[in-house]
Amino acid sequence: MCNFALAMKKIWILIAKIGGWKFILPEKGSRPELERCVFATAPHTSVADYLVGTAYLWQLGVNGHIFIKKEFFWGPLGPLLRHLGAISIDRGNRKNDMVGAAVREFAKGGSFALAITPEGTRKPTKRWKRGFWEIAHQAGVPIVPAYLDFGKREVRIGEAIWTTDDPEADILKIRSLYRKEMAKHPEQFIEVDGASTVPQDEK
Repeated sequence: MCNFALAMKKIWILIAKIGGWKFILPEKGSRPELERCVFATAPHTSVADYLVGTAYLWQLGVNGHIFIKKEFFWGPLGPLLRHLGAISIDRGNRKNDMVGAAVREFAKGGSFALAITPEGTRKPTKRWKRGFWEIAHQAGVPIVPAYLDFGKREVRIGEAIWTTDDPEADILKIRSLYRKEMAKHPEQFIEVDGASTVPQDEK
């Protein structure tokens, strides 16, 4: 199963590249914080975001993980998804303690990175979910912006951002790094004031 999952990852990455996607990767060894971080992946307006974002996560070479609805973990698909880095989550249960589960994974030590779409929906939303911030803050790891740029057909990451004691300010700062032109469906992404450009060092 492990070898099959590895082959699946390589095929997935290849398909993304054949589709014209370019993965902007940091120089190997230059970003040690990527081994233990929360990737804030946005804009999120399409199912395709998962496919492209996951391929980039694997290309980075980190021990990356994503949350997936528990309904997908049926039969032989369950073990395969786990080998691919998926973590089962019951989205219909408000008491699923997704934050606690993620923090406990980080507490085990070692390499563990978690990619989350902070919008929490593909529909237009004026407010991002706070869970990604809570996970990073409680686990004591940085948040790394991950840009899914459909306009340029490229995926890249920004500089690590450490949480403060002001979640609203932190989330606003992170949201301002994204613009609607990046989204597959720009009309479904709501920018905040000052989000018209990406910082020069993160382009």
